[in-house]
Amino acid sequence: MFFTTFGDSGSPSRSVHLDCVKASEQCLKEYSCSTKYRTMRQCVAGRESNFSAVTGPEAQGECRSAIEAMKQSPLYRCRCRRGMKKEKNCLRIFWSIFESLQGNDLLEYSPYEPVNSRLSDIFRLAPIIAVEPASTKENNCLNAAKACNLNDTCKKYRSAYINPCTSRVSASEVCNKRKCHKALRQFFDKVPTKYSYGMLFCSCPAGDQTACAERRRQTIVPVCSYEDKDKPNCLSLQNTCKTNYICRSRLADFISNCQPEVRSISGCLRENYADCLLSYSGLIGTVMTPNYVRSLGISLSPWCDCNSSGNNKPDCDKFADFFTDNRCLRECLFSVADIRRKGSREEGGKDGREKGREGGGTE
Repeated sequence: MFFTTFGDSGSPSRSVHLDCVKASEQCLKEYSCSTKYRTMRQCVAGRESNFSAVTGPEAQGECRSAIEAMKQSPLYRCRCRRGMKKEKNCLRIFWSIFESLQGNDLLEYSPYEPVNSRLSDIFRLAPIIAVEPASTKENNCLNAAKACNLNDTCKKYRSAYINPCTSRVSASEVCNKRKCHKALRQFFDKVPTKYSYGMLFCSCPAGDQTACAERRRQTIVPVCSYEDKDKPNCLSLQNTCKTNYICRSRLADFISNCQPEVRSISGCLRENYADCLLSYSGLIGTVMTPNYVRSLGISLSPWCDCNSSGNNKPDCDKFADFFTDNRCLRECLFSVADIRRKGSREEGGKDGREKGREGGGTE
C-alpha cells in the first residue's frame, strides 16, 4: 500500500482526494509506487500496439500486478479542480490513469473534485430563466450586466474576454478563438456565480423578449466563441473535444452532473441542480461551447447538427438531445429560482450577518 488510503464513496465521511499533480509527485518519490506506475504505462502502450499478443504469461502477470497496485495508490482516486493552477497537467494525469485502469476513453466519469457550495452562494443572484416570460418590466439581463460592472472581479474578467473575443485578426478571421475561449473559461472559473450566472441565465420581461434574450445570448460573444463558418456533425465535434484535456474533462463533468433520470422528481440522476449548472457553465470556452439557439425559451445547443451522420444518426441524435432535450438541465433552469427562495429562507439571519464579511463578492 502506498501513502494515504481513501474512504469509499459510500462511507459516512466525504472522501478526501489529492489533486492528480500532487498524487503523481508523491508516487514518483516512492520507489515501489513509481516502478508500478511506469510498468502500468508500458503495459498500456504495449496493449495499444498489440504488445500482449507477443509477450509471455510472466509479462502479462506483471501488467496485472502493476494495475492492481495502482488501485492502492493516491493516483487511483486523484481529482482536479476547475480553474486550478496546472489544470491541464492534472487532467492529463487523471485521464492516463483512468484509461489505464478502465481500459476505455468513455466520457462517463468526471475528473473534477465535487464542489461544496451553500445554496445561498449558488443562487443568490438575479432571477433565473423561467418557463414563462417574466411578468415584470425589469430587464434582468441588463441589470446583471450593470451589477457585473460594479464588481471589480467580474468587471476585470469580463473586460479580459471582451477584447480577444471582439478583435478581428484578419479579413477571414473574426477573432483569435483560442484566446477568446481561454478568457471565457477564466471568467466562469474566477467570477462569483452571483454575477456570472446572473448574466448567463437571466430572465427577460414579456415586453422585451427579443432584445433582452439577444443580450443574454451575446454574453459569450457568439460570433467568436460559438459560431463558425460551417456546422460540424455533433459526433465529429465530440471527437474533437476529446482530443483536448480541458474540453474532454468539462464535457465529462457535464454528462456526469446533468444526467437525466425519468424516475427522479428533480429530473436529475444526482439530484443536484448546483453541480449541473456549474458543469454547464464549465463548457463555455471550449469547442463544445453551448448557447441559446432561439430568442424565446431555453433551447440550448453546441454549434453542431446531425446532418450527414449516416448509420451513426441515432448516436448523434442522442448526444445532441443531451443539450436540446435534457430534462435534468431544463428542470434545473426552471426550478432554480424556487430553490433560491427556499435557500434564502433557510439561510435567513446568517446571510444577514455574513453580508458585511463577504467583501465585494470576490470568492
